Amino acid sequence: MRFMRDVEMIGSGRYPLRVRLAWGAHVSDAFVDALFALAAGFGWSLDHVNWLMACMAFETGRTFDPAQKNLAGSGATGLIQFMPLTARGLGTTTERLAAMTDIEQLEYVEAYFRPYHRRINTLADMYLAILMPAYVSRPGGTVMFTDGTTAYRQNAGLDANTDGRITKDEAAQRVQAMLIEGQLAINSRDVWQAEEAA
Repeated sequence: MRFMRDVEMIGSGRYPLRVRLAWGAHVSDAFVDALFALAAGFGWSLDHVNWLMACMAFETGRTFDPAQKNLAGSGATGLIQFMPLTARGLGTTTERLAAMTDIEQLEYVEAYFRPYHRRINTLADMYLAILMPAYVSRPGGTVMFTDGTTAYRQNAGLDANTDGRITKDEAAQRVQAMLIEGQLAINSRDVWQAEEAA
């Protein structure tokens, strides 16, 4: 057994409480520091941090590349696949976002989530804040798309039970799988979370 003072610190060493970060093996110490700063600003828990990591892993194809382009050609870019209109609303462009470091782009991730951060209570909420913010805080069984619509055709792969309806929970299933994958030993790592003030 080792005492805390003998354990090598991760990142800045400002995390005296040891926590396991999903997908933590794929990002830098500086990114971890910035991620926990973002979470602290929102009053988010470790669960929120892991949900966000799973969403970013999903949106970037596990690369955490801030220049990642949407493979379907939508023009979306980056850690949470900012759409061009969304980027403009945040005072930037997808081209500028793609030129940023992952840490610089986290500032825009923070700005994007600011209007929704208090209503994110589940992984599905976190993902829907990215995909379709109108569904944040709605029940998991809420139907988002129904067969016979363009939106359903574009998202038919999310209809897990092929019943012609895509619910909020179905839409989030792939991100749930990404969270589980991110928690595997090969993808996760221990970091040190800032201790709460007494």
